[in-house]
Amino acid sequence: MNDWNSEQYLKFKAQRTQPAVDLAARLGGSPSGSRSEIIDLGCGPGNSTRVLKNRFPNAHIVGADSSENMLEKARAENPDLEFIRLDLNEDMSRLNGKFDVVFSNACFQWLPNHRELLPRVFSLLKSGGALAVQIPMNYDEPVHKIIRRVSESSKWSDKFHEKRIFGTLTIPEYHDVLSGLTDDFEMWQTVYCHRMPSIESIIEWYRATGLRPYLNALSEADGAEFTAEVSKELEKEYPKQKNGEIIFRFPRFFFIAKNKLTEVFYERSLRKAYEVL
Repeated sequence: MNDWNSEQYLKFKAQRTQPAVDLAARLGGSPSGSRSEIIDLGCGPGNSTRVLKNRFPNAHIVGADSSENMLEKARAENPDLEFIRLDLNEDMSRLNGKFDVVFSNACFQWLPNHRELLPRVFSLLKSGGALAVQIPMNYDEPVHKIIRRVSESSKWSDKFHEKRIFGTLTIPEYHDVLSGLTDDFEMWQTVYCHRMPSIESIIEWYRATGLRPYLNALSEADGAEFTAEVSKELEKEYPKQKNGEIIFRFPRFFFIAKNKLTEVFYERSLRKAYEVL
């Protein structure tokens, strides 16, 4: 698969960054003193890493991503911050240290096996540390349904040899995973209602993310035809408001889980262990 395009991604920088701002704001005061260790997993072009530095100016913060294109942009835009190349599917073991905050904004939806992923990520925390994650949950929104429907049509299905698989769980499933790790966690969901000037702006948004796997598999000519079909369907589902703008709903799921084993949780864990024995 082709590398990510940071310039395309940042066409909607403000809208993509706001969830990181909202998530960082819920972390409370500076974790574990003035010299905290924070890692931003799936940092992309560094916009979320900058949010963390603004929130915790005295912390040591590292941004990590698998995309060289994204990392080049992140380093150019944030020369005072540290960025490393890291593929969470393969080499998380490289992260030998423990962190006060493990942060991830709109990354985990690209990764499989969240029931296995979250415990591994949670293990990176120091005692008292916090795992703070935001995951898009917009797969039931019209734009995703339309992309799936068009891609699975007889005209296009043979063009895509690998069907995109989403690793995202349901909210109750995330609850069960997190409750198995700690008794100190919170979850919430926010629906962002973005004001878009046109259907084409929604297409431009998704060129950097949801449309990317499909366009990478197509020639330039086929990609243009595919997006034209998607655009035509989008017009039916996203009507214009009186001023000509379009309301683009975008639900996002958040959670913060702390590595803080209370006595009650410890006793419950022991009971479960004895039941297994």
